[in-house]
Amino acid sequence: MAKFLNTSATNYYLEELIKNASERLILISPFLKLNDRIKELLEDKDRLKIDVRIVYGKSELQPEEINWLKELQFVRTSFCKNLHAKCYINEQGCIISSLNLYEFSQVNNNEMGVYISRDDDSEVYRDTYDEAKRIIRISDEVRITLEKVAPEAPSKEQEKSESNTKLSSSKVAKKLGMKTQEFLNKLRELGYLEVMGEGYALTDKGRAIGGEFKTNKRFGDYFIWPESTELDK
Repeated sequence: MAKFLNTSATNYYLEELIKNASERLILISPFLKLNDRIKELLEDKDRLKIDVRIVYGKSELQPEEINWLKELQFVRTSFCKNLHAKCYINEQGCIISSLNLYEFSQVNNNEMGVYISRDDDSEVYRDTYDEAKRIIRISDEVRITLEKVAPEAPSKEQEKSESNTKLSSSKVAKKLGMKTQEFLNKLRELGYLEVMGEGYALTDKGRAIGGEFKTNKRFGDYFIWPESTELDK
């Protein structure tokens, strides 16, 4: 039978749900903002190679948090437009609650929720899990990048190694007679990039026109675009 959770119980059960995940973990919350305790728990899941999916509708991560998240190999993030659901699932049970992920361990708000055990309420758990998987399917998996303006254009050697027909954001911007930030803003307006924390992430529409996300230990993160890229001004 489902168990009712008040504010403190929701926090407790959510921590236990994350800690006890041994096969999979799905965290669905409109806001992607992580406190130290959540990060500690996710780091442990990553070390254990547990498949973790985080679905969110808005990111409020700070630059250092973005860099931290990028280092986790088994934690994948997906963006879902108009997301308002809050649901947290492992292979044993799930929590449906008013609690946003960023409010975890906070006691300022009055929250309510229910814990559903897979053993005791298998049908409800399955329906919840199926809906969570549907939300994942309609979401766009993204790799978060800190590229605000691509501070320095990649070296000529690096560009040659990428492609003879694709250039960095700053190079394409210069070719179009635009400033780099102006170019990135235009790409966002056209739906080729989306704002992600303190930077941008490539959308499916951006990939469709040939945009690519690149990362390099020496030069950092950046985007490349077809040399022939044209924008409607």
